[in-house]
Amino acid sequence: MPNSNCLVGRQPILNRNLQTVAYELLFRSELSRDSAVVVDGNFATAKVIINTLSEFGFERMLGEHRGLINIESDLLMSDVLEILPKDRIIFELLETVAVTPELIDRCRTLESEGFSFALDDHDYSLQYKELYNIVKIVKIDLLSHTDQELEKLVKSLRGYPVQLLAEKVETREVYLKCLDLGFELFQGYFFARPSLEEKKCIDETSATLLKLMRLLEEDVELEEIEKTFRGRPGLTYKLLLLVNSVGIGLKEKISTVRHAMAILGRQQIKRWVQLALFAKDDSCGLSHPLVELAAVRACFMEQLAGRHPQLKSIQGASEQAFMIGILSLLESIYNISTNEIITSLNLSEEVSAALTSQSGPLGSLLKLAITTEQSYCRMPAEQFEQLGLTQEDVQISLVKAYDWLAGMR
Repeated sequence: MPNSNCLVGRQPILNRNLQTVAYELLFRSELSRDSAVVVDGNFATAKVIINTLSEFGFERMLGEHRGLINIESDLLMSDVLEILPKDRIIFELLETVAVTPELIDRCRTLESEGFSFALDDHDYSLQYKELYNIVKIVKIDLLSHTDQELEKLVKSLRGYPVQLLAEKVETREVYLKCLDLGFELFQGYFFARPSLEEKKCIDETSATLLKLMRLLEEDVELEEIEKTFRGRPGLTYKLLLLVNSVGIGLKEKISTVRHAMAILGRQQIKRWVQLALFAKDDSCGLSHPLVELAAVRACFMEQLAGRHPQLKSIQGASEQAFMIGILSLLESIYNISTNEIITSLNLSEEVSAALTSQSGPLGSLLKLAITTEQSYCRMPAEQFEQLGLTQEDVQISLVKAYDWLAGMR
């Protein structure tokens, strides 16, 4: 797998009581780990969003707070943004964004849907008059203004229903001055430098994403789309994390990949794929023997579940077995611990128990699959007989699993 890390910067925003009320999510890369070096603003924004949604997850990045994300006009006009939780995101309009009737209309539309806006590094101007009645926050760069300019700027904005955010607060003296001026929100090195969130990237090839997009555009059945996820542990994990990111507080436990897709919905999956394609900075993916092992294990377990005396009559058990097989090797492939999988993916009790302790009928299948792999395909007869399976059941299931993998190549 590519030896690359996913990076997102995160800096807290505080209120007058010095309580964290939001975080600004910032683009970072291996070439600019300490500060943003942005060549393409739309790419940077897409990267921040896709990493937050389906690499780290919203709960890990924001907790109970809101997140501010810089945005250019091109991406603002795209409906892919609507994949984001409306009550958790504040779009930060950069000072380079041209104020046009189309931009104002788009902001009004998104505001009516529940999104919020901020103006970044702002200087008062009448051209923003309509936006002042839409945005919730106006960010003012303290280092770009003299004291007199700051007082005049604050006075000009006081007539609008906006909160003023002082950014680049470097010292206590500056913070106290901003308090006196009436600023409600604060951000800067005096409180905290941006932290760097980092984890190993789960890479998917552009070809896989393009295939997904084509299937979605052709409006094929979810069953057909599901096949793209089969045998791809990283893509499956991202899908499950995405469901939890866009459905924060979701009470329904996820039992299968198809279940996750149904919860998310076709349109949201399409938006996610579009963003993922937008954020791709390479088009090559490398094979990994453990990915192939995960694919075989998952299909092997799926086949066994269809023959298991207890599981074969339970609807969805084969799909659950497949997902358990895929998720069971994430720690080895991507360094994602089983505990992290359980806590971040809102999995059903049966799936969680199988992954954590190999308990229950599904856990027994996982244990059998692992034993079979470690025995170099010599069948542990005592183990499968205890499950009510025959040697023929196991052999046929294993052959079908390898045949399926061969068909995927």
